[in-house]
Amino acid sequence: MQSDQKESESSSARYEVREIRSLVEQLFLATGMKKEMALDVTECLLAADMMGHSTHGLVIAPWYLDEIRNGGMNLEGVFDTLSDRGACIAWNGRRLPGAWLVNRAIDSALERVPQFGVVTVTIAEGHHTGALATYLPRLTDNGYMVLLACSGPASQGVAPYGGTVGLFTPNPLSAGIPTHKDPILLDISCSITTIKHSGQLAQAGRSYPGEWALDARGRPSTDPQVLSHGGSLMPIGGLDHGHKGYAMALLVEALTQGLSGVGRKDNLSGIVMNTFLQVIDPAALGGSSNYLDETTWLTDACHANPPRDGVDAVRVPGDRARSRMREAQERGVYLDEAIVAGLSRHLSEIGEEFPRPM
Repeated sequence: MQSDQKESESSSARYEVREIRSLVEQLFLATGMKKEMALDVTECLLAADMMGHSTHGLVIAPWYLDEIRNGGMNLEGVFDTLSDRGACIAWNGRRLPGAWLVNRAIDSALERVPQFGVVTVTIAEGHHTGALATYLPRLTDNGYMVLLACSGPASQGVAPYGGTVGLFTPNPLSAGIPTHKDPILLDISCSITTIKHSGQLAQAGRSYPGEWALDARGRPSTDPQVLSHGGSLMPIGGLDHGHKGYAMALLVEALTQGLSGVGRKDNLSGIVMNTFLQVIDPAALGGSSNYLDETTWLTDACHANPPRDGVDAVRVPGDRARSRMREAQERGVYLDEAIVAGLSRHLSEIGEEFPRPM
């Protein structure tokens, strides 16, 4: 994916973060979205671009706007509380904006975790959540470990290992691990790539760098177009070790759909996302100091590991995302020409223009 990032940046320009944030927020407010929702959604999409998760950044803002206009994303009311046992909370998100729902779940967890030590929140039937990594710093900055996963019970695209028909979504699983320094930020999926990235490659007439998909007959393919003709994404590990990605998909399904009470068995339709959030206070277990000493030692040991040929240095997950985030704050966020064109069309509808590059 690093080559994709470099290729994207070569056709991009940098834009001032505050300007972009303000304009995108205005786009969502113009749809009737409440201020708090517009802030959360805008920040999630913008932060994804700033971190380098460009497939889930502002490129999908026009799709969000279309979802609002066609009624797929609900802007009215609040979530329904299905269960609340203090340390365990279950909501039905009623197709409300995913970024707003996840941030409200984080609010609840931050309020309760000092008392309970571990707080778990499930959200059934929310709308799209965006890149999970963008939510993690809110919790790691407070010294908490976090597990965050989501899946789309109305969508299929990843076949079970050994199969040929899509059953799962890429089912991302993320984790935030605080240290005495910068946190470790994991954001991985059970499939080699995502449906969004595949669609973007197909639209651009490009191929996968490797055999990341199966055609309808189960043959490996480098062509993202096969997904539109009965094909599926391969789980992490591909033909050789795909049982590992398959196992991860099953785990995420159980966390996000089994525990939320709503899942594939319910034959849902449209854009719907189920989310699992668990926040852990190390002070309630082995102690915060011991925890941070251990995670810092581990991070330092990884960084100190001698790199193999062709590798500048050993990183831990999140190193590159944090570096890009800081660079974007100082020098502007990279936005591809296609993103600028898509947002410009919607901005013209509200009498605004896209700003000039920095």
